[in-house]
Amino acid sequence: MVRTRLQPANLADPVRYSHGWRAGNTVYLAGALGNGPDGTFSPDIRIQTRRAFEKLATVMQEAGGRLTDIVKLTVFITDMRLREGYGEVRAEFLPHDPPASTLVQVVALATRPR
Repeated sequence: MVRTRLQPANLADPVRYSHGWRAGNTVYLAGALGNGPDGTFSPDIRIQTRRAFEKLATVMQEAGGRLTDIVKLTVFITDMRLREGYGEVRAEFLPHDPPASTLVQVVALATRPR
């Protein structure tokens, strides 16, 4: 089986993992954090969500696809009170026929120490 690493030039190389892989006609995406190019996070969940979806869109474009081609989405969030803001932005990126989805609250997200 042919597999192709998806590493868009305009996204930082994550070093220990890949942003995504294409294996045959299937594309697998790694998670995307909502940090900016400088590595910092806005306190606004809408900005973080927008950044994360923009990163996912970039990897999908590298694979020849679009966000609307995603069929399963798993989201990790650190506070359920942020769910509404996340949902508003998600609806901008996935307005019709959204993918099967799971949203889970976690204690923390894996980020690089500063």
